[in-house]
Amino acid sequence: MTSKTKNILLISGFLLVLLIVYQLAISKTYDQKKQYTTLKKQELLFKNAPKQLSLLKQKEVYYDDLLTKYQLDGSSIQNNLLKTINIFADKNNLKVINFLEPHRISKNELIINTYEFTVEGNYNNIIGLIHQLEQKTKFGEIINLQFEKKKNFKTGKNHLQSRVLLRSFG
Repeated sequence: MTSKTKNILLISGFLLVLLIVYQLAISKTYDQKKQYTTLKKQELLFKNAPKQLSLLKQKEVYYDDLLTKYQLDGSSIQNNLLKTINIFADKNNLKVINFLEPHRISKNELIINTYEFTVEGNYNNIIGLIHQLEQKTKFGEIINLQFEKKKNFKTGKNHLQSRVLLRSFG
């Protein structure tokens, strides 16, 4: 055997031994390392679970308080808005003349609802309703408020009507 053949056999034998060592030892060690890393990540998640649960409960209480504060329950914004208007109208001698279906616009993946309603009553009470809707309940912003003095020809009395447009994003 020549030295060239010996070197070729030596190199091929070395490569064969490396392949066998990789198959029997190194690949299993690598798999165990991957499994160890995965288990460590899961352990970290399980350690943080009580803290995350506590934070989620605090968020739930906070959001429930917000919904209660702004008079929002599980029903739609339109129902809540009408309910708020009716409650305020009953307390402050206002009369809800009409409440139309919302006008919906979709712009840049944002839905804009515009609610239109008409109330009748005293100027100060109507302004109080507007303040209630815009500042205390956060239903949206008043984009138009139109007052009109009307006369009831049967009774001969004047009354004030207000047409309101309220814009809400959602």
